[in-house]
Amino acid sequence: MHRVGRVLVTLLVAGLGVCAFLGYRGEVGFFGSGPAAEFVATAEQPAPVPLDPVLVADQVRPALVNISVESSPLGIGAAGSGIVLTADGQVLTSHHVIKGAEVLTVTGIGNGLAYNATVLGYDSAADIALLSLTGASGLATARLGTSADLRIRQEVLAIGDAGGDGGAPDSVAGPITGLNATIIAMNSADLTRKALHGMVEIAAPVVGGQSGGALVDATGAVVGVITAASGERGRTEHQTKPANGYAVPIDTAVRIVEQIRSGTPTESVHIGPTATLGVQIVDAEPAGAQVNWAFYGQPARAAGIGTGDIITAVDGRAITTAKALRSAINVRKPADVVLLDVIAPDGTTRTVEVVLGWGTPS
Repeated sequence: MHRVGRVLVTLLVAGLGVCAFLGYRGEVGFFGSGPAAEFVATAEQPAPVPLDPVLVADQVRPALVNISVESSPLGIGAAGSGIVLTADGQVLTSHHVIKGAEVLTVTGIGNGLAYNATVLGYDSAADIALLSLTGASGLATARLGTSADLRIRQEVLAIGDAGGDGGAPDSVAGPITGLNATIIAMNSADLTRKALHGMVEIAAPVVGGQSGGALVDATGAVVGVITAASGERGRTEHQTKPANGYAVPIDTAVRIVEQIRSGTPTESVHIGPTATLGVQIVDAEPAGAQVNWAFYGQPARAAGIGTGDIITAVDGRAITTAKALRSAINVRKPADVVLLDVIAPDGTTRTVEVVLGWGTPS
């Protein structure tokens, strides 16, 4: 039977707080609530052989990493997990873990070594990112399975750096309760919300820090990338909703990784360093992207673009919404020169040349 609904969940990125200057690096999952998750379930299959949580965790743990994120100018920090794909240091993780990162430090669970990391690319809509570890070699790598064969009630294991404390990964097991779920996810760092589609739902108390970690089947193969959770933490007498975890199917993640490796950007897949105009924008009426604020020292302001200006085209291509402008900049690189058609608050029009700046993953 097909069941349809929707749930507000929380992306398990670190809580970013000004208390970081006291040395506190929090990894806090804030859990939303709402109706049941939307998913299209396949016909129920006979329950497969139960997995051995201890054995599977031991197999997967060496191929995981802990990710520490720093973002200036406030010096705030975050944490998450990642899955090692190649011996020379390509790591799969969640986009929201590295969103806004200026410095990324990754510690290998298998060898205990710390590496600086760069972002090779990401798909923010799918919540997937690919990192490269500087100077890495001989890393233990994860064995990837397929998410195409997952079934309702199948036992899986979610494993990652629960709590974001940089310690050994923790794991929780549970059955798959939904396939092809659509969720409304809230990022606990910046409180932004977005829809994530095609999620695997599991009945397990996934917690902060496990974002970017592995969803694993009974054979030890990675079948998903942990991204979000809903419900209430722990068990109390007042608990009314069970804790659920959500993961991006590994087949989806691998397709994005292959696109990033190809070096060809798309409107959803960003490759390499992030370019920025340095503006806050909203949809304009009747069309365009209106500038709510142009940040000091950033490209748009330096080119004379200010509050109230409406950007209507990039290099001659019409821009009808704020999302369209973000997509147009997404395929550019820092130091690229773009021509923006701009309507001023008084109705006058002009074309402005802007040299894009260096931004953080967005």
